[in-house]
Amino acid sequence: MSKKNFFVKSIKNISELINNLLEKNLNKLNLKNFSFLLKNNKIILSFVALFVISLSYLLLPTFYNKIDISKELKTEIQNKLDLNLKFSQNIEYNFFPRPHFIITDTKIFDNQIEISKISKLKIFVSLDNLFTLKNIEIKDLIFENANFNLNKKNYNFFNQLLNKSFKGISLTIKKGNIFFRNSENEVLFINKILKMKYYYEPKELKNIFYSDNEIFNIPYSMKSFLNEDKSKIFSQLNFNIIKFKIENELDLKNKQKIGRSDLVLKKLKLIAEYQIDKNTFNFKIFDKLDQPNINYMGQFNLKPFYATLEGELDKINFNYLFGSSAIIVQLLKTEIFNNENIDFKLKLKAKNVYDNSNFRNIYLNSKIQEGLIDTDNTQFEWRDFASFELFESLIFVKNGELVLDGKLKINFKDYNKFYTFLLTPKNYRNEIKQIDLNFTYNFEKKIAELNDIKIDNKINQNVNKILNNVILKKDDLQNKIYFKNLLNEAIKSYAG
Repeated sequence: MSKKNFFVKSIKNISELINNLLEKNLNKLNLKNFSFLLKNNKIILSFVALFVISLSYLLLPTFYNKIDISKELKTEIQNKLDLNLKFSQNIEYNFFPRPHFIITDTKIFDNQIEISKISKLKIFVSLDNLFTLKNIEIKDLIFENANFNLNKKNYNFFNQLLNKSFKGISLTIKKGNIFFRNSENEVLFINKILKMKYYYEPKELKNIFYSDNEIFNIPYSMKSFLNEDKSKIFSQLNFNIIKFKIENELDLKNKQKIGRSDLVLKKLKLIAEYQIDKNTFNFKIFDKLDQPNINYMGQFNLKPFYATLEGELDKINFNYLFGSSAIIVQLLKTEIFNNENIDFKLKLKAKNVYDNSNFRNIYLNSKIQEGLIDTDNTQFEWRDFASFELFESLIFVKNGELVLDGKLKINFKDYNKFYTFLLTPKNYRNEIKQIDLNFTYNFEKKIAELNDIKIDNKINQNVNKILNNVILKKDDLQNKIYFKNLLNEAIKSYAG
């Protein structure tokens, strides 16, 4: 064999060997890669299959007939919560974040009378048993933008819901209003719902009702629950902005409902006992511990609507009535009482004024009629030498501030004692029997404008000029000094 042929044959053999080795290794490599890809594809395909199956399961309710869905959901809600709902045909189904139906323009009926309109109703259902419509279980209800119209026939609508079983289901109301109406269907007042929820508390084994609200522009929260045999309802109200708290217990056994409330207003603690009978609400308020002589009695009548409150106490604290954060001031600012349908009378008697021993025998008389708030015939005494009486008076809101405007009559029983109290020099002590004047008092700024001042039916321009603008101080001692100096200045001007 020639060297050339041997060389060519050797190259050929080597080439075949290399090709065989590469082919063998490549085959091994492809088998490993294929096996790896095959195993991973099985996992991916499993996930895809599981996802498709789950998605298909979640989407099953989209194939249901809307009429059948509506009927089944209404029946389920009726059976669980005794709510009579009327759905529109606008029913949609979503499975994110949880399976639920969305229904717009829903109505609630009570004894065939429409009491509520719900802009959007969400009905969340259980993940179990989506295969058949009849086995679908409702878990949660959410009312969005719901308005309720209540009157004396159905005012107890929200309390009655507590009697239902909320095991496995909850009811939430997001944003809404409760319109309380009289027998003529006129709105008395509106309660704004921020968020309201009914749910079952397994640790306490009872239904809980909790709500954040706003009434007369005053925010408050409320929590209620029934006792074990459902014969009593307990509730807690918190008006944090004015530091007012009410803990209430109401007996539901008899037709005439009897209740008791513990009232805490800042540092003042009172007890209220009341009775509810058909159209009337009667109550009395007292403090057995600190001030046993405090006693208030009142009545609310719903048909026709009127209310009265009468009370007797040792000392009256006007800060609780007319302080900047007092609940009455907040209500007056809302102008809610400027309603021709409200008839309210207030009569309070007190021996003294809290933190002011100069004023005695106070008789606070006020009434709200035909949208007007007046304090006519309110009377009080300044020690034992002068008496005061208000007439032609009105309380109103001006530029967002509470104002009292009226006329004041001052009768002097002993003008010499008056001068002695003021330490007025004897040469200025002219006889005074009566002073008449017009006034405007701003509760926020504590400023009094006095004008048309008549002393024994005579007007003195210098006196009017001096007393025209009276600005009270925060400190009582400063006020006493300020008043003495101001009045002595006016007396000197009057005496000439």
